[in-house]
Amino acid sequence: MSAFWQRLRDLAGRVRPPTPRPSSPVTGDGVAASLREILNDSSIPTDVRTAMAEDFARVEAMLSRIEKCELHVAVFGRVSAGKSALGNALLRREAFAVGVLHGTTTDARPARLDEAAHDGLVLIDTPGINELGGEERERLAFDVAEISDLVVFVADGDLTREERDALRTLAQTRRPIIVALNKTDRYTPDERDGLLARLVEHTAGIVLPENVIAVAALPSPKVFVEVDEQGREHRQERATLPDVRALRERLLSIAQREGKALSSVNAGLFAGRLTDQVSQRIASARRDLAARVIRQYCIAKGLAVALNPVPVADLLVAAGLDAAMVVQLSRVYGLPLTRSESGRLVAVISAQLAALMGAIWGVQLVASALKGLSGGLSTVVTAAAQGALGWYATVLIGRAAEHYLVGGKSWGEHGPKRAVADIVASLDRDSILREAREEIMKHLRSRA
Repeated sequence: MSAFWQRLRDLAGRVRPPTPRPSSPVTGDGVAASLREILNDSSIPTDVRTAMAEDFARVEAMLSRIEKCELHVAVFGRVSAGKSALGNALLRREAFAVGVLHGTTTDARPARLDEAAHDGLVLIDTPGINELGGEERERLAFDVAEISDLVVFVADGDLTREERDALRTLAQTRRPIIVALNKTDRYTPDERDGLLARLVEHTAGIVLPENVIAVAALPSPKVFVEVDEQGREHRQERATLPDVRALRERLLSIAQREGKALSSVNAGLFAGRLTDQVSQRIASARRDLAARVIRQYCIAKGLAVALNPVPVADLLVAAGLDAAMVVQLSRVYGLPLTRSESGRLVAVISAQLAALMGAIWGVQLVASALKGLSGGLSTVVTAAAQGALGWYATVLIGRAAEHYLVGGKSWGEHGPKRAVADIVASLDRDSILREAREEIMKHLRSRA
Protein backbone atom coordinates (compact mmCIF):
# COMPACT_ATOMS: atom_id res chain seq x y z
CA MET A 1 0.00 0.00 0.00
CA SER A 2 3.03 2.33 0.14
CA ALA A 3 2.33 3.53 -3.41
CA PHE A 4 -1.19 4.46 -2.37
CA TRP A 5 -0.03 6.52 0.57
CA GLN A 6 2.49 8.32 -1.62
CA ARG A 7 -0.19 9.13 -4.20
CA LEU A 8 -2.50 10.25 -1.43
CA ARG A 9 0.15 12.63 -0.14
CA ASP A 10 0.63 13.93 -3.69
CA LEU A 11 -3.12 14.35 -4.07
CA ALA A 12 -3.32 16.06 -0.74
CA GLY A 13 -2.36 19.28 -2.32
CA ARG A 14 1.35 19.14 -2.83
CA VAL A 15 1.80 20.79 0.54
CA ARG A 16 0.07 21.73 3.70
CA PRO A 17 -1.46 25.08 4.68
CA PRO A 18 -1.34 27.29 7.77
CA THR A 19 -4.27 28.77 9.71
CA PRO A 20 -5.99 32.09 10.06
CA ARG A 21 -4.98 34.44 12.82
CA PRO A 22 -7.39 34.19 15.76
CA SER A 23 -8.83 37.57 14.82
CA SER A 24 -9.75 36.48 11.30
CA PRO A 25 -13.37 35.52 10.73
CA VAL A 26 -14.02 31.94 9.65
CA THR A 27 -15.22 32.92 6.20
CA GLY A 28 -13.87 32.16 2.77
CA ASP A 29 -12.44 35.66 2.42
CA GLY A 30 -11.01 35.70 5.96
CA VAL A 31 -9.32 32.31 5.63
CA ALA A 32 -8.08 33.08 2.12
CA ALA A 33 -6.49 36.29 3.42
CA SER A 34 -4.85 34.33 6.25
CA LEU A 35 -3.51 31.71 3.85
CA ARG A 36 -2.03 34.43 1.63
CA GLU A 37 -0.49 36.02 4.72
CA ILE A 38 1.18 32.72 5.62
CA LEU A 39 2.46 32.20 2.08
CA ASN A 40 3.85 35.73 1.94
CA ASP A 41 5.21 35.89 5.50
CA SER A 42 8.79 37.12 5.05
CA SER A 43 9.62 36.38 8.70
CA ILE A 44 9.56 32.60 8.09
CA PRO A 45 13.20 31.51 7.63
CA THR A 46 14.18 30.09 4.24
CA ASP A 47 15.37 26.82 5.75
CA VAL A 48 11.98 26.31 7.43
CA ARG A 49 10.16 26.98 4.15
CA THR A 50 12.44 24.52 2.37
CA ALA A 51 11.94 21.81 4.99
CA MET A 52 8.16 22.31 4.85
CA ALA A 53 7.87 22.92 1.10
CA GLU A 54 5.20 20.25 0.74
CA ASP A 55 3.08 21.86 3.42
CA PHE A 56 3.34 25.32 1.90
CA ALA A 57 2.39 23.84 -1.49
CA ARG A 58 -0.74 22.45 0.17
CA VAL A 59 -1.55 25.95 1.42
CA GLU A 60 -1.49 27.15 -2.17
CA ALA A 61 -3.78 24.27 -3.20
CA MET A 62 -6.26 25.05 -0.42
CA LEU A 63 -6.22 28.73 -1.30
CA SER A 64 -6.98 27.81 -4.91
CA ARG A 65 -9.81 25.55 -3.72
CA ILE A 66 -11.40 28.37 -1.73
CA GLU A 67 -11.06 30.84 -4.58
CA LYS A 68 -12.66 28.34 -7.00
CA CYS A 69 -15.38 27.44 -4.45
CA GLU A 70 -14.52 23.74 -4.75
CA LEU A 71 -16.05 21.14 -2.43
CA HIS A 72 -14.01 17.93 -2.17
CA VAL A 73 -15.99 14.79 -1.30
CA ALA A 74 -14.31 11.53 -0.22
CA VAL A 75 -16.18 8.26 -0.89
CA PHE A 76 -15.59 5.53 1.73
CA GLY A 77 -16.94 2.02 2.12
CA ARG A 78 -16.25 -1.70 1.95
CA VAL A 79 -14.97 -3.42 -1.15
CA SER A 80 -17.97 -4.32 -3.36
CA ALA A 81 -20.29 -1.88 -1.59
CA GLY A 82 -20.28 0.13 -4.82
CA LYS A 83 -18.09 3.15 -4.04
CA SER A 84 -16.57 3.50 -7.49
CA ALA A 85 -19.88 2.77 -9.20
CA LEU A 86 -21.53 5.47 -7.11
CA GLY A 87 -18.85 7.97 -8.09
CA ASN A 88 -19.37 7.12 -11.76
CA ALA A 89 -23.13 7.44 -11.43
CA LEU A 90 -22.80 10.87 -9.83
CA LEU A 91 -20.35 11.95 -12.53
CA ARG A 92 -22.36 10.30 -15.32
CA ARG A 93 -19.15 8.94 -16.80
CA GLU A 94 -16.65 6.15 -16.17
CA ALA A 95 -14.21 8.10 -14.02
CA PHE A 96 -13.41 5.29 -11.57
CA ALA A 97 -12.63 1.62 -12.25
CA VAL A 98 -15.40 -0.77 -11.21
CA GLY A 99 -14.75 -4.49 -10.60
CA VAL A 100 -15.82 -7.45 -8.52
CA LEU A 101 -12.33 -8.39 -7.32
CA HIS A 102 -10.81 -6.96 -4.19
CA GLY A 103 -8.28 -4.24 -4.83
CA THR A 104 -9.96 -2.60 -7.81
CA THR A 105 -9.49 0.80 -6.17
CA THR A 106 -5.92 1.20 -5.00
CA ASP A 107 -5.62 4.94 -5.32
CA ALA A 108 -7.46 8.06 -4.26
CA ARG A 109 -8.34 9.92 -7.44
CA PRO A 110 -10.41 13.10 -7.80
CA ALA A 111 -12.78 13.91 -10.66
CA ARG A 112 -14.85 17.04 -11.03
CA LEU A 113 -18.61 16.50 -11.12
CA ASP A 114 -19.61 17.37 -14.69
CA GLU A 115 -22.83 19.23 -14.14
CA ALA A 116 -21.51 20.81 -10.94
CA ALA A 117 -18.56 22.57 -12.55
CA HIS A 118 -19.96 25.87 -11.38
CA ASP A 119 -20.17 24.58 -7.80
CA GLY A 120 -16.80 22.86 -7.97
CA LEU A 121 -17.82 19.49 -6.54
CA VAL A 122 -14.87 17.04 -6.64
CA LEU A 123 -15.18 13.33 -5.79
CA ILE A 124 -12.33 11.25 -4.32
CA ASP A 125 -12.58 7.46 -4.52
CA THR A 126 -10.67 5.45 -1.87
CA PRO A 127 -9.62 1.83 -1.21
CA GLY A 128 -12.12 -0.48 0.46
CA ILE A 129 -11.89 -0.23 4.23
CA ASN A 130 -12.01 -4.01 4.63
CA GLU A 131 -8.76 -4.31 2.66
CA LEU A 132 -6.91 -2.35 5.32
CA GLY A 133 -5.81 -3.19 8.84
CA GLY A 134 -7.13 -1.16 11.76
CA GLU A 135 -4.19 1.26 11.89
CA GLU A 136 -4.10 1.68 8.10
CA ARG A 137 -7.84 2.28 8.06
CA GLU A 138 -7.53 4.96 10.70
CA ARG A 139 -4.66 6.59 8.86
CA LEU A 140 -6.67 6.50 5.62
CA ALA A 141 -9.59 8.25 7.32
CA PHE A 142 -7.46 11.05 8.72
CA ASP A 143 -5.26 11.47 5.64
CA VAL A 144 -8.14 11.62 3.17
CA ALA A 145 -10.11 13.84 5.55
CA GLU A 146 -7.28 16.35 5.26
CA ILE A 147 -7.94 16.72 1.54
CA SER A 148 -11.73 16.52 1.63
CA ASP A 149 -14.52 18.64 3.07
CA LEU A 150 -17.26 16.00 3.28
CA VAL A 151 -17.47 12.19 3.36
CA VAL A 152 -19.94 9.88 1.61
CA PHE A 153 -19.95 6.49 3.36
CA VAL A 154 -21.33 3.75 1.10
CA ALA A 155 -23.05 0.68 2.56
CA ASP A 156 -25.14 -1.99 0.86
CA GLY A 157 -27.02 -3.23 3.93
CA ASP A 158 -27.02 -2.92 7.69
CA LEU A 159 -23.63 -1.86 9.08
CA THR A 160 -21.06 -4.44 10.07
CA ARG A 161 -18.87 -3.93 13.14
CA GLU A 162 -16.01 -2.97 10.81
CA GLU A 163 -18.16 -0.32 9.15
CA ARG A 164 -19.31 1.07 12.49
CA ASP A 165 -15.70 1.34 13.66
CA ALA A 166 -14.76 3.12 10.43
CA LEU A 167 -17.66 5.55 10.84
CA ARG A 168 -16.61 6.36 14.41
CA THR A 169 -13.08 7.04 13.17
CA LEU A 170 -14.41 9.28 10.40
CA ALA A 171 -16.48 11.15 12.96
CA GLN A 172 -13.24 12.06 14.76
CA THR A 173 -12.11 13.95 11.63
CA ARG A 174 -15.06 16.31 12.20
CA ARG A 175 -16.10 16.16 8.56
CA PRO A 176 -19.83 16.08 7.71
CA ILE A 177 -20.86 12.52 6.74
CA ILE A 178 -23.55 11.26 4.36
CA VAL A 179 -24.43 7.55 4.46
CA ALA A 180 -25.52 6.19 1.08
CA LEU A 181 -27.47 2.92 1.21
CA ASN A 182 -26.49 1.43 -2.16
CA LYS A 183 -28.00 -1.45 -4.23
CA THR A 184 -31.52 -0.62 -3.08
CA ASP A 185 -32.84 -2.12 -6.33
CA ARG A 186 -32.30 -5.51 -4.66
CA TYR A 187 -34.76 -4.75 -1.87
CA THR A 188 -38.51 -4.38 -1.72
CA PRO A 189 -39.75 -0.92 -0.69
CA ASP A 190 -40.50 -2.21 2.82
CA GLU A 191 -37.05 -3.80 3.14
CA ARG A 192 -35.41 -0.60 1.91
CA ASP A 193 -37.32 1.56 4.40
CA GLY A 194 -36.45 -0.84 7.21
CA LEU A 195 -32.74 -0.70 6.33
CA LEU A 196 -32.80 3.09 6.17
CA ALA A 197 -34.41 3.20 9.61
CA ARG A 198 -31.72 0.91 11.07
CA LEU A 199 -28.95 2.97 9.50
CA VAL A 200 -30.41 6.12 11.04
CA GLU A 201 -30.51 4.35 14.41
CA HIS A 202 -26.98 2.93 14.17
CA THR A 203 -25.43 6.24 13.06
CA ALA A 204 -27.25 8.43 15.59
CA GLY A 205 -24.93 11.13 16.92
CA ILE A 206 -22.62 10.74 13.92
CA VAL A 207 -24.85 11.27 10.88
CA LEU A 208 -27.91 13.50 10.60
CA PRO A 209 -31.07 11.50 9.74
CA GLU A 210 -31.58 13.51 6.54
CA ASN A 211 -28.09 12.48 5.46
CA VAL A 212 -28.97 8.77 5.27
CA ILE A 213 -29.98 8.37 1.62
CA ALA A 214 -30.97 5.42 -0.59
CA VAL A 215 -29.22 5.00 -3.97
CA ALA A 216 -28.79 2.42 -6.70
CA ALA A 217 -25.47 3.20 -8.37
CA LEU A 218 -25.32 0.19 -10.71
CA PRO A 219 -28.74 -1.48 -10.78
CA SER A 220 -29.06 -5.03 -12.08
CA PRO A 221 -30.46 -5.26 -15.62
CA LYS A 222 -34.18 -5.89 -15.82
CA VAL A 223 -35.42 -8.94 -17.65
CA PHE A 224 -38.25 -8.50 -20.15
CA VAL A 225 -40.13 -11.29 -21.90
CA GLU A 226 -41.36 -10.57 -25.42
CA VAL A 227 -43.61 -12.83 -27.50
CA ASP A 228 -43.06 -12.91 -31.24
CA GLU A 229 -45.65 -13.49 -33.97
CA GLN A 230 -45.24 -17.22 -33.66
CA GLY A 231 -46.01 -17.08 -29.95
CA ARG A 232 -42.48 -17.80 -28.87
CA GLU A 233 -41.11 -16.08 -25.76
CA HIS A 234 -37.83 -14.20 -25.86
CA ARG A 235 -36.08 -13.04 -22.69
CA GLN A 236 -34.17 -9.79 -22.95
CA GLU A 237 -32.08 -7.87 -20.44
CA ARG A 238 -32.21 -4.12 -20.45
CA ALA A 239 -29.84 -1.91 -18.53
CA THR A 240 -31.40 0.14 -15.76
CA LEU A 241 -30.32 3.71 -15.20
CA PRO A 242 -28.64 4.52 -11.88
CA ASP A 243 -30.83 6.13 -9.25
CA VAL A 244 -28.63 8.66 -7.43
CA ARG A 245 -30.80 11.73 -7.84
CA ALA A 246 -31.49 12.23 -4.13
CA LEU A 247 -27.79 11.99 -3.25
CA ARG A 248 -26.77 14.22 -6.15
CA GLU A 249 -29.25 16.88 -5.10
CA ARG A 250 -28.09 16.67 -1.50
CA LEU A 251 -24.44 17.11 -2.51
CA LEU A 252 -25.22 19.99 -4.84
CA SER A 253 -27.32 21.61 -2.14
CA ILE A 254 -24.47 21.35 0.35
CA ALA A 255 -21.98 22.64 -2.25
CA GLN A 256 -24.15 25.64 -3.05
CA ARG A 257 -25.12 26.44 0.53
CA GLU A 258 -22.07 25.42 2.57
CA GLY A 259 -19.30 24.49 0.15
CA LYS A 260 -17.14 27.56 0.62
CA ALA A 261 -17.69 27.57 4.38
CA LEU A 262 -16.68 23.90 4.69
CA SER A 263 -13.56 24.38 2.57
CA SER A 264 -12.67 27.50 4.53
CA VAL A 265 -13.12 25.87 7.94
CA ASN A 266 -11.05 22.85 6.95
CA ALA A 267 -8.37 25.01 5.37
CA GLY A 268 -8.34 27.15 8.50
CA LEU A 269 -7.90 24.12 10.76
CA PHE A 270 -5.09 22.79 8.61
CA ALA A 271 -3.50 26.22 8.46
CA GLY A 272 -3.59 26.38 12.24
CA ARG A 273 -1.73 23.10 12.54
CA LEU A 274 0.81 24.26 9.98
CA THR A 275 1.37 27.55 11.78
CA ASP A 276 2.03 25.60 14.98
CA GLN A 277 4.54 23.40 13.16
CA VAL A 278 6.27 26.41 11.62
CA SER A 279 6.45 28.06 15.04
CA GLN A 280 7.89 24.89 16.58
CA ARG A 281 10.53 24.61 13.86
CA ILE A 282 11.51 28.26 14.21
CA ALA A 283 11.57 27.94 18.00
CA SER A 284 13.72 24.81 17.74
CA ALA A 285 16.21 26.54 15.42
CA ARG A 286 16.30 29.56 17.73
CA ARG A 287 16.76 27.35 20.78
CA ASP A 288 19.82 25.76 19.16
CA LEU A 289 21.29 29.18 18.42
CA ALA A 290 20.34 30.46 21.88
CA ALA A 291 22.07 27.46 23.47
CA ARG A 292 25.27 28.34 21.62
CA VAL A 293 24.99 31.97 22.74
CA ILE A 294 24.49 30.92 26.37
CA ARG A 295 27.47 28.55 26.23
CA GLN A 296 29.72 31.25 24.79
CA TYR A 297 28.80 33.56 27.66
CA CYS A 298 29.21 30.74 30.17
CA ILE A 299 32.84 30.37 29.06
CA ALA A 300 33.43 34.13 28.99
CA LYS A 301 31.87 34.71 32.41
CA GLY A 302 33.50 31.68 34.02
CA LEU A 303 36.94 32.83 32.91
CA ALA A 304 36.28 36.49 33.73
CA VAL A 305 35.19 35.63 37.25
CA ALA A 306 38.06 33.19 37.74
CA LEU A 307 40.84 35.44 36.43
CA ASN A 308 39.74 38.85 37.69
CA PRO A 309 41.90 39.47 40.79
CA VAL A 310 39.91 42.45 42.09
CA PRO A 311 37.30 41.59 44.77
CA VAL A 312 33.65 42.40 43.84
CA ALA A 313 34.81 43.82 40.52
CA ASP A 314 34.58 40.32 39.10
CA LEU A 315 30.91 40.23 40.07
CA LEU A 316 30.32 43.55 38.31
CA VAL A 317 31.99 42.19 35.18
CA ALA A 318 29.77 39.12 35.45
CA ALA A 319 26.64 41.30 35.67
CA GLY A 320 27.72 43.16 32.55
CA LEU A 321 28.24 39.91 30.67
CA ASP A 322 24.80 38.68 31.76
CA ALA A 323 23.19 41.87 30.43
CA ALA A 324 25.07 41.52 27.13
CA MET A 325 23.97 37.89 26.83
CA VAL A 326 20.32 38.83 27.36
CA VAL A 327 20.59 41.52 24.65
CA GLN A 328 21.98 38.94 22.22
CA LEU A 329 19.30 36.38 23.15
CA SER A 330 16.61 39.00 22.53
CA ARG A 331 17.95 39.41 18.99
CA VAL A 332 17.94 35.65 18.47
CA TYR A 333 14.23 35.55 19.33
CA GLY A 334 13.39 38.67 17.33
CA LEU A 335 12.31 40.70 20.38
CA PRO A 336 15.14 43.22 20.80
CA LEU A 337 15.86 44.63 24.27
CA THR A 338 17.81 47.76 25.10
CA ARG A 339 20.80 47.54 27.42
CA SER A 340 18.78 49.08 30.26
CA GLU A 341 15.87 46.67 29.66
CA SER A 342 18.21 43.70 29.71
CA GLY A 343 19.80 45.00 32.93
CA ARG A 344 16.40 45.20 34.60
CA LEU A 345 15.56 41.69 33.39
CA VAL A 346 18.86 40.34 34.77
CA ALA A 347 18.12 42.08 38.09
CA VAL A 348 14.68 40.44 38.30
CA ILE A 349 16.12 37.00 37.50
CA SER A 350 19.05 37.44 39.89
CA ALA A 351 16.73 38.50 42.71
CA GLN A 352 14.64 35.36 42.22
CA LEU A 353 17.77 33.21 42.05
CA ALA A 354 19.15 34.81 45.20
CA ALA A 355 15.90 34.09 47.01
CA LEU A 356 15.97 30.49 45.84
CA MET A 357 19.71 29.86 46.09
CA GLY A 358 21.14 32.36 48.54
CA ALA A 359 23.85 29.93 49.52
CA ILE A 360 25.37 29.93 46.08
CA TRP A 361 25.44 33.70 45.90
CA GLY A 362 26.99 33.76 49.38
CA VAL A 363 29.75 31.48 48.14
CA GLN A 364 30.28 33.85 45.21
CA LEU A 365 30.73 36.82 47.56
CA VAL A 366 33.06 34.90 49.89
CA ALA A 367 35.12 33.66 46.94
CA SER A 368 35.33 37.18 45.59
CA ALA A 369 36.50 38.51 48.97
CA LEU A 370 39.16 35.78 49.17
CA LYS A 371 40.85 37.30 46.17
CA GLY A 372 41.91 40.22 48.32
CA LEU A 373 43.50 37.87 50.85
CA SER A 374 45.07 35.33 48.57
CA GLY A 375 47.64 37.71 47.12
CA GLY A 376 47.60 36.47 43.55
CA LEU A 377 46.93 32.87 44.48
CA SER A 378 43.23 33.31 43.67
CA THR A 379 43.54 31.29 40.47
CA VAL A 380 44.78 28.29 42.39
CA VAL A 381 42.58 28.73 45.44
CA THR A 382 39.26 29.94 44.12
CA ALA A 383 39.25 30.23 40.33
CA ALA A 384 37.78 26.88 39.34
CA ALA A 385 35.10 26.89 42.03
CA GLN A 386 34.06 30.51 41.57
CA GLY A 387 34.23 30.27 37.78
CA ALA A 388 32.04 27.16 37.84
CA LEU A 389 29.47 28.97 39.97
CA GLY A 390 29.54 31.88 37.53
CA TRP A 391 29.00 29.43 34.68
CA TYR A 392 26.02 27.88 36.46
CA ALA A 393 24.52 31.30 37.17
CA THR A 394 24.88 32.22 33.50
CA VAL A 395 23.04 29.06 32.44
CA LEU A 396 20.20 29.89 34.84
CA ILE A 397 19.96 33.53 33.77
CA GLY A 398 20.16 32.57 30.08
CA ARG A 399 17.42 29.95 30.40
CA ALA A 400 15.20 32.33 32.39
CA ALA A 401 15.70 35.12 29.84
CA GLU A 402 14.92 32.64 27.06
CA HIS A 403 11.69 31.65 28.83
CA TYR A 404 10.74 35.32 29.06
CA LEU A 405 11.46 35.98 25.37
CA VAL A 406 9.72 32.82 24.10
CA GLY A 407 6.63 34.05 25.94
CA GLY A 408 6.77 37.26 23.93
CA LYS A 409 8.44 39.34 26.67
CA SER A 410 6.18 37.80 29.27
CA TRP A 411 6.65 35.37 32.15
CA GLY A 412 3.16 33.98 31.64
CA GLU A 413 0.42 33.67 34.22
CA HIS A 414 2.68 32.38 37.04
CA GLY A 415 5.25 35.20 37.01
CA PRO A 416 9.08 35.21 37.26
CA LYS A 417 9.29 33.47 40.63
CA ARG A 418 7.58 30.34 39.37
CA ALA A 419 9.42 30.43 36.02
CA VAL A 420 12.86 30.72 37.64
CA ALA A 421 12.02 28.02 40.20
CA ASP A 422 10.96 25.64 37.39
CA ILE A 423 14.19 26.29 35.50
CA VAL A 424 16.34 25.70 38.59
CA ALA A 425 14.46 22.45 39.29
CA SER A 426 14.86 21.23 35.70
CA LEU A 427 18.65 21.58 35.54
CA ASP A 428 21.19 19.11 36.91
CA ARG A 429 23.43 21.44 38.95
CA ASP A 430 26.08 18.81 39.69
CA SER A 431 26.44 17.97 36.02
CA ILE A 432 26.69 21.64 34.99
CA LEU A 433 29.23 22.47 37.73
CA ARG A 434 31.36 19.45 36.81
CA GLU A 435 31.34 20.42 33.12
CA ALA A 436 32.10 24.06 34.04
CA ARG A 437 35.08 23.13 36.24
CA GLU A 438 36.55 20.90 33.56
CA GLU A 439 36.12 23.53 30.84
CA ILE A 440 37.52 26.36 32.98
CA MET A 441 40.50 24.33 34.15
CA LYS A 442 41.23 23.42 30.52
CA HIS A 443 41.29 27.11 29.59
CA LEU A 444 43.37 28.02 32.66
CA ARG A 445 45.94 25.35 31.83
CA SER A 446 46.16 26.54 28.23
CA ARG A 447 46.77 30.11 29.46
CA ALA A 448 49.43 28.90 31.89
